Amino acid sequence: MSALRPAAVRGLTVLTALLLGGATVHAQTAAPSSPATTPAQRRAAAPAPLSSSETTALTALYRKLRPAVLRIEDCPPNNCREPNGVGTAFHIGDGYALTAYHVIFASKTLSAQTVDRKRYAVQVIGYDDQSDLALIRVNLPASTPALPLAENRPRVGDPALAIGNGAGEFLVSKTGRLTGLDSDAGRADFPPGTLELNAPLVPGDSGGPIINARGEAVGVVSYISVEGRTASGPRITAYAVPVTQTDAKLTALRKGVKLDAPVIGIGLAPQLEAAFALPAEAFPEISRYFDLGNTPGAFFTSVSPGSPAARAGLQPLTLNDQGKRISGDIVTAVNGRTIANFSDFQFAVRRYRPGETITLSVLRGGRKIELKLVLAARPEIGN
Repeated sequence: MSALRPAAVRGLTVLTALLLGGATVHAQTAAPSSPATTPAQRRAAAPAPLSSSETTALTALYRKLRPAVLRIEDCPPNNCREPNGVGTAFHIGDGYALTAYHVIFASKTLSAQTVDRKRYAVQVIGYDDQSDLALIRVNLPASTPALPLAENRPRVGDPALAIGNGAGEFLVSKTGRLTGLDSDAGRADFPPGTLELNAPLVPGDSGGPIINARGEAVGVVSYISVEGRTASGPRITAYAVPVTQTDAKLTALRKGVKLDAPVIGIGLAPQLEAAFALPAEAFPEISRYFDLGNTPGAFFTSVSPGSPAARAGLQPLTLNDQGKRISGDIVTAVNGRTIANFSDFQFAVRRYRPGETITLSVLRGGRKIELKLVLAARPEIGN
């Protein structure tokens, strides 16, 4: 299981994967734009607060459906005093449960805790890294209730109930309204096409259900955006991967399909996050600070040992005491497709699958070279 990974956007927006509440906080960069953009007609500008009748109805649904929701822990069921991480899942019938893929990613031993605090073993059946969805099988008692999936996608403005394990809580409720459909985080390593809602979700709620007024699950909690502050604290917007009864992705997961995302194994230091999705026309400005040259492209500050990037010989940015580049590659194209920044590099790589070979056009010391790189699956290098 991974810990919470915050990402600052020009110091204004933090885009955070709602990863499990572990002790370590890892930096992750995000695009320097709105963290989730949707067509105007598919997004509510100012959602109305829930009415008293809606709140009462959602409270009743919470009491009814809470037994169908699970606490997922990174530890064996017979020895789980201090789990390495905590997330959420929900039972959809016959011992199968849905959760977010990042909840179960890199976990060697998983257990599920039911509302009566009993723990059960977990088996991963299928997953889709790009969609941040996973299907697990839990050795639950036959009497465990199931949460039905919705027949149709929701509408903007619908009241919504979330049940999760955020901030050390146990299967608590959060409520709000759906404020957008088909949202996009603007970065390749977060799922596209998500539901947007204003419920105050936090780490540990990942993988939990978003439930409509009919008591049906319409989404799986994936990530949040924290932008600015209100009188009561930061402004939080949550995002969930949509699910329905006829979802083709769910059908594939039931068949045991396991889809890994391709990775290359590079990183960008937090102090350079402003360059994550820097437009090509703005490259000369940042280049003056770091002496990066005149050609826009993707630069990076770390290469994971044993990763595809390391095997291909990619060189990270190294700066002197004055903050000027000593060495470091600038990647300008992937298989001939021009890229202008780190974000472009991620999106270009996600067009391919693990095991495929791509050709990188690289500027190194002012000289143009080409490097072959064999993509790896994310579990192979752990990020």
